[in-house]
Amino acid sequence: MRALIQRVSEAHVRVDGEIIGEINAGLLVLICAMRGDDAAQANKLAAKIAKLRIFTDEAGKMNRSVQDIGGGALIVSQFTLSADTKSGNRPGFSTACAPDEGERLYEYFAAQLGQQGVPVAKGQFGADMKVSLVNDGPVTIWIDTDQWGKTYEN
Repeated sequence: MRALIQRVSEAHVRVDGEIIGEINAGLLVLICAMRGDDAAQANKLAAKIAKLRIFTDEAGKMNRSVQDIGGGALIVSQFTLSADTKSGNRPGFSTACAPDEGERLYEYFAAQLGQQGVPVAKGQFGADMKVSLVNDGPVTIWIDTDQWGKTYEN
């Protein structure tokens, strides 16, 4: 799975002009399930994101997690994170999961992050969404579970 995580002071997502998910301080997580991904990657990614220490402590160091600050997570599906730009000028997206499997893993990931004690708001899988955020820092982190290998421990 691939995730682009942004530390935010607020974020929301609209579909057809209506806000369907919003958070205050926390994480905006853009997520893409890749071909071959399964629940194991979603579990590891949810645990990693919940514990990722990218919020500042009293000393101004990134030493707190979203759990530590009592923040939320806005989870937005974004298949374009699978973009292959090696050749030509039009990205290819063939490495993303098929839509039905992508949606299943998206929902599963969001549930797993919620089970880590992080309040979760979501976008709508496959919808044309308008995402607004105030990036805090800015802090933006990219995670690809393929880079962890099969023996990753969180």
